[in-house]
Amino acid sequence: MKICFTASECFPYVKTGGLGDVAGSLPKSLAGEDCEVRIFLPLYKGIKTLEHGIGSFDEIQNVPVRIGGKNVMFSVWSAILPGSEIKVYFIDCPDYFHREMPYTNDIDEDERFILFQIAVIETLQRLKWSPDIIHCNDWQTSLIPVYLKTIYKWDKLFENTKTLLSIHNIAYQGRFSRDSIYNSGLSYSEYYPGGPFELNGSFCFLKAGIIFSDLISTVSPAYSKEIQTAEFGCGLEGVLQTRSDDIYGVLNGIDDNIWNPGKDKMIPYNYTLKNIDNKLLCKKELLKEAELNFDENIPSIGIISRFAVQKGFELFYPIAEQLMKLNFQLLVLGSGENRTEDFFKGLKQSFPEKVNAYIGYNNKLAHMITAGCDIFLMPSKYEPCGLNQMYSLIYGTVPVVRKTGGLADTVADFHEYNEKGNGFSFEDFTPEVLLESIERALHIFKDSQTWKKIMKRGMKKDFTWKQSAKIYLDLYKKCRDKN
Repeated sequence: MKICFTASECFPYVKTGGLGDVAGSLPKSLAGEDCEVRIFLPLYKGIKTLEHGIGSFDEIQNVPVRIGGKNVMFSVWSAILPGSEIKVYFIDCPDYFHREMPYTNDIDEDERFILFQIAVIETLQRLKWSPDIIHCNDWQTSLIPVYLKTIYKWDKLFENTKTLLSIHNIAYQGRFSRDSIYNSGLSYSEYYPGGPFELNGSFCFLKAGIIFSDLISTVSPAYSKEIQTAEFGCGLEGVLQTRSDDIYGVLNGIDDNIWNPGKDKMIPYNYTLKNIDNKLLCKKELLKEAELNFDENIPSIGIISRFAVQKGFELFYPIAEQLMKLNFQLLVLGSGENRTEDFFKGLKQSFPEKVNAYIGYNNKLAHMITAGCDIFLMPSKYEPCGLNQMYSLIYGTVPVVRKTGGLADTVADFHEYNEKGNGFSFEDFTPEVLLESIERALHIFKDSQTWKKIMKRGMKKDFTWKQSAKIYLDLYKKCRDKN
């Protein structure tokens, strides 16, 4: 099966979140299932072309495209995705993509990704490559299904091509003014109150993609249900309900070449189920690095996160005083909203003997916290999939999470599952319930035999992409056979 994978980010070239991990890992697993996969990506300024062996694709250069009232040119560069034989095509347009960040609040943000999507289709035409499936991801590529069923409907190359749209976070919808329709080259006939393009007076790329794509997927089974409700749908729940039979939830996988306690090069000691005691040595090194005293009987709690509203850190503020009276050490790695940064800086200042906070991002420290902590905390308000709780599970670091999205699909509460769970979870988004869940975990930690059983249950889970790729392959077949 021929799969064209289109995304606005892809590891190792560019990554701002989970989409980058998906685009860098899922295609490799699909290739392992005998799929012919090609990836399309914008050539952003920050992508290191020499480092990644990205070179000019001479066959496709200076292709003219009409964006609104402007003629825009794009060229194509290419490379091989590391660790695979997958060809990656980069759409190069310096006017649009040579900026400081992949995503901007610039006035032409719509034009940037309109150009990208049209360029993908135009490049496929010039390659004379007819994919069975174009796998689109989020609003930045969600107009491709629209283009294939309207402007490019004439081209026999795409006669049997179907589209799957993956929604990684429904909150990001690609909403622009009515003028953006002119920029896209699409027809105003689909723009009217409640129409395929319109959402609350805006031209919504994601809504158009939901309506025109053949199938829709989300990044976890629970999230596929949640986004069809008013609480989580961000205004698109009604549209999603009309496509309910075509929406599927597939849990993201993890790359076990990178995240694997048995061979992780970024942690001081490797360990598996057979030599799990080495995890304690990782804890010792982590606390030494954090300048905190080591005591194997004092649980260490880790947080690795963006500091955003979605992540639920507002729950900490009212219970900070009560939390700090509990017997544990806290290690925090993250950055984002000033209030959350200031909160954790303040905790470190007030409780230097039990709190260490690193504001920013440090990849090695992320691995060390995942391996060296006893508990991993993730109180998200919503979480489409989440990867950190999966990392923590396979590293034997017991998660305490809110029961939402991918967290609900991966973490089984110890008490709810008759003491057979792999972590601790809570439903009500309140400070009191978060505090109670942390206290539950700290209480069970004192029973070392029970705690080790919880750890081992997590470490036995298989979250590799191989599992998810097989589910996607079934979805592609379902998509291909759809009338």
